[in-house]
Amino acid sequence: MLLKYSLSDASNSTWNCGNWLYDLVFLAFSEIHMNVSAPKILSSAHLASESSVELSELEYALIIAGNAFNRWMSRCMSAAGVKDMTPVEVSLLHHVCHRERKKSLADICFVLNIEDTHIASYALKKLVKAGYIKSEKVGKEAYFSASGEGYALCLKYREMREECLITVLSDTGLSNQSLGDAAKLLRTASGLYDTASRGATSR
Repeated sequence: MLLKYSLSDASNSTWNCGNWLYDLVFLAFSEIHMNVSAPKILSSAHLASESSVELSELEYALIIAGNAFNRWMSRCMSAAGVKDMTPVEVSLLHHVCHRERKKSLADICFVLNIEDTHIASYALKKLVKAGYIKSEKVGKEAYFSASGEGYALCLKYREMREECLITVLSDTGLSNQSLGDAAKLLRTASGLYDTASRGATSR
């Protein structure tokens, strides 16, 4: 199976910010977009099961798409004017701004499926210190909300996202239906791995 973009492109400074999305959908839905008899692209052939080689193919797609998406979030935020913000910080800032509601650490971690609350707590403290979000004590629990500066930054991020990502998406010819199907697949995969994790923990 061939990708429109090689992995070497991902490390190139001229690599287009939308390529990861193109590759993700084509890897995850190879049976739709490509000949099913084509060789599978794997990163760990020794893990491939005879019962489902396709699962190993999906796992490789998750790895490269996850890394590409993390890189994209940091670079988009940099284009929005804030350099060196980690992907975790970017995702937390956007979620805190979501619907402009106050959110607890537990709620944030639950929605974003973050297991290590210490990572989220540290990132939130950095965002508070930078002035992008506010922290308010309600009883013994802290609730977080976006500051005016933080919300303005999210709008600037949206502007860069429209310019760099949405424009490229239009050029790929991918339909919104395909993207919706990919999202459903990834949510199902998340549940699959959560269930498997509980099984591994109980061993």
